[in-house]
Amino acid sequence: MLILLLLATAAKAQTLPLKLWYDRPAQYFEESLPIGNGKMGALVYGGADVNTIYLNDITLWTGEPIDINEDAGVHKWIPEIRKALFNEDYALADSLQLHVQGHNSRLYQPLLTMNIEDNDAMYDHNLDKTVTDYYRELDINNAICRDRYTRRGVTYEREYFASNPDKVIAIRLKANVKGMLNVKVSLTGQVPHHSKASDNQVTVIGHATGDELHSIHFCSILKALSDEGVIHASDSTITISGATTATLFFVNETSFSGSDKHPVSQGADYLANAADDAWHLVNFSYDALRNRHISDYVELFGRFRLRLGKPVFDNKRPTNQQLLEYTDNKGGNPYLETLYAQYGRYLLISCSRTKGVPANLQGLWTPHLYSPWRGNYTVNINLEENYWPACPSNLPEMTMPLDDFIASLAANGKHTARNYYGIERGWCSSHNSDIWAMTNPVGEKNEKPEWANWNMGGAWLVNALWDKYQYTMDIDYLKTTAYPLMKGAAEFCLAWLVENPNNPQELITAPSTSPENEYKTDKGYHGMTCYGGTADLAIIRELFKNTIEAAKLLGQDDALRKEMEEAMARLHPYTIGKRGNIQEWYHDWDDWDWQHRHQSHLIGLYPGTHITSCQPDLMAACQKSLEIKGDNTTGWSTGWRINLWARLGKADQAYHIYQKLLTYVSPDGYEGEDRRRSGGTYPNLFDAHPPFQIDGNFGGTAGVCEMLLQSDGTTIDLLPALPEQWNEGSVSGICARGGYTVSMTWSEGKVVTLTLKAVNDGKVTIRFNGKETTIKVKAGQVSRIL
Repeated sequence: MLILLLLATAAKAQTLPLKLWYDRPAQYFEESLPIGNGKMGALVYGGADVNTIYLNDITLWTGEPIDINEDAGVHKWIPEIRKALFNEDYALADSLQLHVQGHNSRLYQPLLTMNIEDNDAMYDHNLDKTVTDYYRELDINNAICRDRYTRRGVTYEREYFASNPDKVIAIRLKANVKGMLNVKVSLTGQVPHHSKASDNQVTVIGHATGDELHSIHFCSILKALSDEGVIHASDSTITISGATTATLFFVNETSFSGSDKHPVSQGADYLANAADDAWHLVNFSYDALRNRHISDYVELFGRFRLRLGKPVFDNKRPTNQQLLEYTDNKGGNPYLETLYAQYGRYLLISCSRTKGVPANLQGLWTPHLYSPWRGNYTVNINLEENYWPACPSNLPEMTMPLDDFIASLAANGKHTARNYYGIERGWCSSHNSDIWAMTNPVGEKNEKPEWANWNMGGAWLVNALWDKYQYTMDIDYLKTTAYPLMKGAAEFCLAWLVENPNNPQELITAPSTSPENEYKTDKGYHGMTCYGGTADLAIIRELFKNTIEAAKLLGQDDALRKEMEEAMARLHPYTIGKRGNIQEWYHDWDDWDWQHRHQSHLIGLYPGTHITSCQPDLMAACQKSLEIKGDNTTGWSTGWRINLWARLGKADQAYHIYQKLLTYVSPDGYEGEDRRRSGGTYPNLFDAHPPFQIDGNFGGTAGVCEMLLQSDGTTIDLLPALPEQWNEGSVSGICARGGYTVSMTWSEGKVVTLTLKAVNDGKVTIRFNGKETTIKVKAGQVSRIL
């Protein structure tokens, strides 16, 4: 009876409304609602008089392909830096690092801004403008955004979606009284552009800021349709008068055709492509487009169902109020916790479906001409974190843009290896990148080495490729995509490692930094550059371990495998410092800031897999490092720490940090006395660094998955970090390494129903309810275990 009841509850959970909703329009970016089709996106503000919608295209960036000969020869400084380091002259090493810096990344830019104005309210000053019953929502079960309001007895409704199959952002406008829809729709932009009108549409042509001969160009088309009323287009504006229902279709294409193609001389035919996108729409009604969008989206989103505790949709308190009360009351809202976890999956589907262009720091949503940190790819954690939830939450297809992007980094990274490091073997990538897949160390000869001079980006990123193979068991993917890129990154690291002159049996990196962190030596020097940094060696350990295993599986490169095995055995080992922590530096130096947001020296624990419970001393030292860092940090760092605590099996602390991630943060522009500023979550559930960075959203979703299931390819550990607050619940479609998909319900902290589906024939060990069982599985068949 209990099992039947739980199954019924799980079935009901599948229809749980998953909605962000509000009782007023957005005033700030961090209150707007995001929609996206993986390439185009929109931020819907809502509003009765003027409804602002910021429009984005993930391929609109400044700049052009890199110069493969940039800074050729600056590798001559590497021996000088090493000499200074091994003479313990860290100040000289810091200053010399400036010579080994190249250009900074290009900028991700906004596309256009759409304003939908109520013509009656704006221009007839004698009419009553009072608005009642305003409501705005984003339904992430079907990726539909809506808002509505009532004025002068007329209820106006608007619906928005971004379709991937039809490359369109569609908006339906309705009035419940015949002929009462009177609106003006205009397009403006912050980037250079010009517009023209014809019939019932507006076409806007423009380019990213900078020289138009050396930047990405775009063509946007806005088309209006209505069965009644009058439509008039002029310049950048469409006026709709006397209608009851109207539909707006927005398409956009850019000249970006690849990171190695000049956007003007070799660019895509953005004018013809945009026209084709617009003409394609005549084949479908609004309802047909809507249905095609929902079908496409639900096939992805609906794979993974989640219920944490007893979530109940709250139709009395708007999402921002729920978040605020959650913060002040220290939790107690399993619906919000469930919604947040699923929201990360919604965002990933919405911003990561474009070949060669992965989700950036903004995902793809920005209203700013100059986004924080250029809206670029920050590769010393943030880009990696964007993709942590993809495979565990059953969205492996969303990593396609990252796969392609890493291939482009490898193509450019071989030149960076040669020009900056004097290495003719393999490839590397650095701290920042952009749509042109730049790989050089950044800083422009005058910025801090702690972040600018770091070359482990490629070595870290390719571990995501191995992880994807482990989840999908796609041997063709491993052979043709993942392994060649892993091999190139490993070859660079083999060439980059040097013998420690103080211990020639030991291999270390030099120069080295620990991303964005600083140290204080035993002599009091406050510095950044060192040798043998723990983060470097952790990344290389993980890379060698994975590449060795991949080579064995494929039966390739025996000599290279032996070289990696020998180098791995000589790597400077992890050491435990005087505070019981994992040392971040070769020497047992103090961190300049012990609570620093980065925890790069813990990569081996998570997202890596080479620090395990088989090494209790290292596990304890990782825990001590986290305890020293404390609980208060930025949004993305909080997301990472959930996963670290979960990997340690510390359920209460992992949950506590998840609660910290759900700390209410005021919009950046808000200046009231009750303003709140910290790492956490904005009213629209965007991650607050602050400012907005999307990686914390993805880290949070990954953290929930890690609390519910951990795996290594042969063993699946269920509920390894389940907090008391989620003592009951269910999940279906969660994935495990080895090619397994798991569905389960639990009650009183114990698994009570459990099924598993395997990609391949074989056997797997499952740990749950304090016991361990090994079962045989058949490819494609569902095994009912409980």
